[in-house]
Amino acid sequence: MAKKVRAIVTLQIPAGAANPAPPVGTALGPHGINIMDFVKSYNERTAAQAGNIIPAQITIFEDRSFTFVLKTPPASDMLRKAAGVPKGSASQLLNRVGSVTHAQIRQIAETKLPDLNTKDIDRAIKQIEGTAHSMGIEVR
Repeated sequence: MAKKVRAIVTLQIPAGAANPAPPVGTALGPHGINIMDFVKSYNERTAAQAGNIIPAQITIFEDRSFTFVLKTPPASDMLRKAAGVPKGSASQLLNRVGSVTHAQIRQIAETKLPDLNTKDIDRAIKQIEGTAHSMGIEVR
């Protein structure tokens, strides 16, 4: 018989750098799971991707056990790194903060494809281009 799900929590944490302090502790503490178990296993599984933000979708069960699935880094984070800018534009229509090439957009789309709501690479590219536009990053 399957375990009953109590909650599903999604956190965006730097790879290999999770600790029981907020946001991890405040998000998981109320559900009664062992936070240190999560922190240790998350850090082990993401150690090779240090420097990236890796989202984790944590499924918490009624018996206070949990499982988690790692997702691909956020598109905005990958676009920021590709453009070499610290953050997106506050007014994307007026100020462009950087630019990326079509090849970089394609590479980001291929990386993000498993987590997007499409399996078509051309549609994935359009989604990533839209994210770039909303951040004030020009696609060349």
